[in-house]
Amino acid sequence: MKFLKHIMIAGILLIGASSCNDWLDILPENTIPEEDVDYTKISEMYMPVSGVYGKLRTGGMHWVIWPLTIVRDGDVWSGRVDDQGLLVDFGNFKYDDSFWGLNEMWNQYYGMIKVANGALVSLDNYAANIKNESDMATYRAYCGEVRILRAYAYYRLSQAFGDVTIIRTNEQSDLTRSTRAAVEKYMLEDLEYAIKNCPKVRPNEATHYGAVTAYTAELMAAKIHLNRGEWAEAESLTNDIINSKKFSLYDDFYNLFKIPGKLCNESLLECQCTDFGTGSGDMVDADAWFVFQGPPMANMEGGWTFVGITDKFINWAKARGETIRLETSVLVGGTTTRDGDIVNVQGNTNNTNTWNGKAYTPSKQLTPGRTKYGANNNIRVFRYADVLLINAEAKVRQAKNGDAPFNEVRTRAKMPTITGVTVDQILDERRMEFVCEWGERYNDLCRTGKASELTGWSESVRYYPLPLDQKNNIPTLANEPKDE
Repeated sequence: MKFLKHIMIAGILLIGASSCNDWLDILPENTIPEEDVDYTKISEMYMPVSGVYGKLRTGGMHWVIWPLTIVRDGDVWSGRVDDQGLLVDFGNFKYDDSFWGLNEMWNQYYGMIKVANGALVSLDNYAANIKNESDMATYRAYCGEVRILRAYAYYRLSQAFGDVTIIRTNEQSDLTRSTRAAVEKYMLEDLEYAIKNCPKVRPNEATHYGAVTAYTAELMAAKIHLNRGEWAEAESLTNDIINSKKFSLYDDFYNLFKIPGKLCNESLLECQCTDFGTGSGDMVDADAWFVFQGPPMANMEGGWTFVGITDKFINWAKARGETIRLETSVLVGGTTTRDGDIVNVQGNTNNTNTWNGKAYTPSKQLTPGRTKYGANNNIRVFRYADVLLINAEAKVRQAKNGDAPFNEVRTRAKMPTITGVTVDQILDERRMEFVCEWGERYNDLCRTGKASELTGWSESVRYYPLPLDQKNNIPTLANEPKDE
């Protein structure tokens, strides 16, 4: 709770610039007038770090970023054709670079990067006044947290746009893009620093509860190496997380994404939200992230009815014999959840009738007095299940046996174990485990060369086009990307 109050205070202090027009003109949100900061107060050194988490919540979880991230895998679609219909087109690889959502995604992630850059400057100012090694170790750990979150923003940008600009300082004038390989190298440098300097604990063991740790950095680095086909590196990093014995799969998949599963021992990164246990008043939340994908509900407040799950995926999951993961991942109109909430049938037949169940918080889990869909829940970003399946794939790619980590995931899902697991079986497991989570399926299809199976896909549409507003405002974005 203390950590979340830190973020709320930081957010109040850092109000200032959240323009959606030209990210170059956006001042870092954690810029406080220099004369108002006493850098000799080492006890306040975490404040700039809190500002980066605040930006992750307010910008990185902007609702329109979510469908742009998840709708291109053939299993998920925007769910709405009568409003924001371009999101349906984007899921069919028909892009419009003038779409406001593309610009929002670009602005929000770069806003997060600039906040992170500013936080590192502030931390350096505190470090100039540090007198002992203990505080210096804390300073380095805080810098590691900021670098993890900065790497996260670059990870999402490169996932969406491919070649993007590296902003090394907020005063940088050359905004020429770098190749995706160069961006990955930059991310790995940040993550290596964090692995060396952040504590090796679970987020729920961190001094600032829920903060990213060295293990979060290891998972992110493993994901980059997996994308690059660097199997030994991916295996080594995930081995370290597994062998720490600190993480375990939450035993109840249904509640993993609900209030009981918040920051459980499976979590490596969550965007934290809270209503402070009160039925009214201030909340720290992610605005409309939960609400926009909520279905119409009969006995509780619903949402905007975006984010549908395709019949193709549902039929595939049923044929596999999926039970608990299918129930958890998909809300179906005309049914009642096990918690007694009634999902209405969507009145507009042009819209979806199946929604993302991982964003559903049962009414009986809401704090009495709260009615907002998803109130008091966290947004899950990285989970230990990903560690296990990356580890399994990396091993199998090297002609090793990946059965143990693979079957740990299946056993939790009440699925039979498999002997001599193959890469294709692991990819199918990832498809089921991570449906509607951060574009994991689309990324898997692209990195394995299977994206060509998607109707309308070609290498030319693998990435989104640069937002038109950015190209108009920043001519150097048209330069040939550089390898640095």
